[in-house]
Amino acid sequence: MSLLSRTPQPGRLLSHVAAPLRTSFRRTLGPHPRYQSTSATPSGRSPLSRATLLVGAAGLGAGLYLWSQTPESGVKTTDTVPPLVPNPAVNPKASQSVISPEIQANRKLHRRMETFVKALQKEITDEISRIDGKPFFVDQWTREEGGYGISCVLQDGNVFEKAGVNVSVIDGKLSRAAVAQMKARNKDINGDDEVPFCVAGISIVMHPHNPMVPTVHLNYRYFEIEDPDHPDRPQMAWFGGGSDLTPSYLFPEDATHFHRTLKDACDRHDPAFYPAYKAWCDRYFYLPHRQEARGVGGIFFDDLDDRNPEELFAFVQDCGRAFLPSYVPIVLRRKDMPFTEEQKRWQQLRRGRYVEFNLIHDRGTKFGLFTPGARIESILMSLPLTARWEYCHRPEPGTEEAKVMEIVEKPREWV
Repeated sequence: MSLLSRTPQPGRLLSHVAAPLRTSFRRTLGPHPRYQSTSATPSGRSPLSRATLLVGAAGLGAGLYLWSQTPESGVKTTDTVPPLVPNPAVNPKASQSVISPEIQANRKLHRRMETFVKALQKEITDEISRIDGKPFFVDQWTREEGGYGISCVLQDGNVFEKAGVNVSVIDGKLSRAAVAQMKARNKDINGDDEVPFCVAGISIVMHPHNPMVPTVHLNYRYFEIEDPDHPDRPQMAWFGGGSDLTPSYLFPEDATHFHRTLKDACDRHDPAFYPAYKAWCDRYFYLPHRQEARGVGGIFFDDLDDRNPEELFAFVQDCGRAFLPSYVPIVLRRKDMPFTEEQKRWQQLRRGRYVEFNLIHDRGTKFGLFTPGARIESILMSLPLTARWEYCHRPEPGTEEAKVMEIVEKPREWV
């Protein structure tokens, strides 16, 4: 591959985002800016358990949108989230129960998580829309049985082929099949038919146009399952989530930056968090039929209920707020790099792996598709607009594409 000369470009410092990594790229002008004849190459060198249940970490919050909903009339197209749907009505039976102060705190925590994810959604959509230059389509929906959601989608943008930032706040009951799903993951739940639950969460996936910009995923949620035999208290309550990066071309400094930002968020709460959740992420985002990881990983956790809920909530908030500092500097650094049609083709092949994982292995997606009345558009929003499969494709040894395969076939430590 030919050498790519790079001219340093000043990065824009965002008030709420960490300073961009030291970056250089060349903007190539032409009639087709997304496809350039000059090869661009990464690598810093210049040539080419309680499990997830309703919210699969890779399924863009698939399980948060599992039930039939009625979209709000007058859906707006704007770069800011419109006035939020009111909270679902409180179950009148709740006031008839004697609830302990600890359980009351959990109930309040559920609503505080709801407030947090809505604020985070607005912060992220505002910033991503500013970078892309195109507003998000905002789809608000409500659920008769209890709950609502706000789906923000940017499609065919200037930087992003498809980006979704979704919030769901759901109250309802788990079906017999859902209970069986949980029991299959070694956690018994009282109730043979239906079990009441509530969940609040945010899910993000972003697929960029430029193959030099990685795909990113995030999901954080708080979940409660009520005890049918003791309606005054939940039998289970926990946090779960994570964030991971899936590049088509490997820039080691980008992977290091992403992991270091997440590690900093983890270390503020427990130095043991990052190594444990990084390893968990490597195990979860893995395609056994390919014997490949989905990308360079990040963090993933579930069942967080082993300490003070306030401490766990603070940890989840820090992880959520780490999204923009972990990803935006990478986007700014790579979005204007030139690339070829062959490099775009490789991106589509890697996205094929993304589709395979989400449809075959992701627990949240499978759970959603298995549930009657599922909101299919939301479940499948994690999928890219385009993907590709070629028979027995394998990159040539020594190429930049082969370097990506080395990483996904043998995950490594980044910080």
